[in-house]
Amino acid sequence: MKVVAGNSNRPLAEAICAYLKVPLTKGQVKRFADMEIFVEIQENVRGQDVFVIQSTSFPANDNMMELLILIDALKRASAARITAVIPYYGYARQDRKPGPRTPISAKLVANLLERAGADRVLTLDLHAGQIQGFFDIPTDNLFAAPVMVRDIQEQFEANNLMVVSPDVGGVVRARALAKRIEVPIAICDKRRERPGESEVMHVIGDVEGKRCILLDDIVDSGGTLVNAAEALLKHGATEVMAYITHGVLSGGAVSRIQNSKLKSLVITDSILPTAAVQAAKNIRVISIAPLIGEAILRTSREESVSSLFY
Repeated sequence: MKVVAGNSNRPLAEAICAYLKVPLTKGQVKRFADMEIFVEIQENVRGQDVFVIQSTSFPANDNMMELLILIDALKRASAARITAVIPYYGYARQDRKPGPRTPISAKLVANLLERAGADRVLTLDLHAGQIQGFFDIPTDNLFAAPVMVRDIQEQFEANNLMVVSPDVGGVVRARALAKRIEVPIAICDKRRERPGESEVMHVIGDVEGKRCILLDDIVDSGGTLVNAAEALLKHGATEVMAYITHGVLSGGAVSRIQNSKLKSLVITDSILPTAAVQAAKNIRVISIAPLIGEAILRTSREESVSSLFY
């Protein structure tokens, strides 16, 4: 087994390798003066089971091209099997046509990965689970829930806890986590006026006197979380925390979270945390390296990955 990494999240790749107790394969990913990407794998990978770790986060297009070129380089170096390990799958929110003459970019990315030479894909908390169906190669969608459940149990007592979905679309995710920690759920019904902005209209469920945990897959602008936290507190919640898998946190999201009524925001390291995120007092990062490392190990050994979650 060989593990190769692009530049999007080297600390995560190194942590995964530490879990696997294998060295990161030597390679070079650099740019020419005109920003063209050049890749060179500096070890023999012929006949090897190779895992390429690369989140396609900001800058999404650069990191996507790095991943595609890495896969092409490995394919031409005669790797036996290439698994694209994508902790954060960029373009996942473009999984349908929201209007006429618009693309389904998540499907386009799936096509690109297949044509580049990927034999299988390993990803984490896809924005929509049906994106797995965009691929004609085996695709494993891991869940961060076990990592979050462990952290919640370490940080909080179950008394008066409630899991809250910040929108109707996240109810299945919230229900699954609530079942694991045996607490009730509530739902925030939001209306989005324009992309990147949201307004919470109603809270479905009795949150009075509860300590609420907002659960979602992606935090981008932070507007949904901030509005949901305010709505929950207005409806009698005593405090509001949030657990989010992918901390995109674009624009002024970090300062928005810091100045909000959220007691804490917990994100995973699927996306490399920025200096602003690391400095924020109410944002904490937990590692998903052991989870991804175990999935890689089981994939390499042809063992069950789903048994990690069920």
